[in-house]
Amino acid sequence: MKVVLLEKVKSVGNVGEIVNVSAGHARNFLIPGGFAVAADEGSEKAMSHHQKMLKRKIEEEKAAATSVQGKLDGIVVEFVKKVGLNGKLFGSITSTELAAELATKGFEVERRQLTIETPIKGIGTFNIKAHLFQGVDANFQVKVAMDPAQAEELKAKQLAAQKRAEKKKLEAAQQENAEEAPQTEEGAMNEEVNKVLRS
Repeated sequence: MKVVLLEKVKSVGNVGEIVNVSAGHARNFLIPGGFAVAADEGSEKAMSHHQKMLKRKIEEEKAAATSVQGKLDGIVVEFVKKVGLNGKLFGSITSTELAAELATKGFEVERRQLTIETPIKGIGTFNIKAHLFQGVDANFQVKVAMDPAQAEELKAKQLAAQKRAEKKKLEAAQQENAEEAPQTEEGAMNEEVNKVLRS
């Protein structure tokens, strides 16, 4: 069912937008709550009338969105995550998680307003677009880094593996020398026996 929003409704849309919602949601919540009016084909005049009435509200919302855009444009949001040996995250960073992180930084951006161009599934920097209002978009980045504790743990494991490899190499070299030594002694003994036999 199409409705014209009279107020900004979280996870539905902004003031003045014509949106498609379920009939139940419109009849039970949006219309009785004064958040929206029906926008069927027969009431085009009523729709344009509502949009004219809402012009001031729309301008206020747009100004607020433009203000957020100015602060949000170009920022870098950092995440520290645990990663697998292949450099991939256990799961991915979702728009819900991103919206929650932005909220902690003072940005009220809904997850439906965020466009993640490439799924965030590994370490690196990713471009994000926030559609704040009609014609008002902000672009920012998400930087994902490995958890420092995990990085230290991996370094320690790598160092231990390197030491084990060196120890094995040394043991192999010692064993090789040990095997050569009796042969040399044996050879020396044979020479002495030969000397005694010759004399």
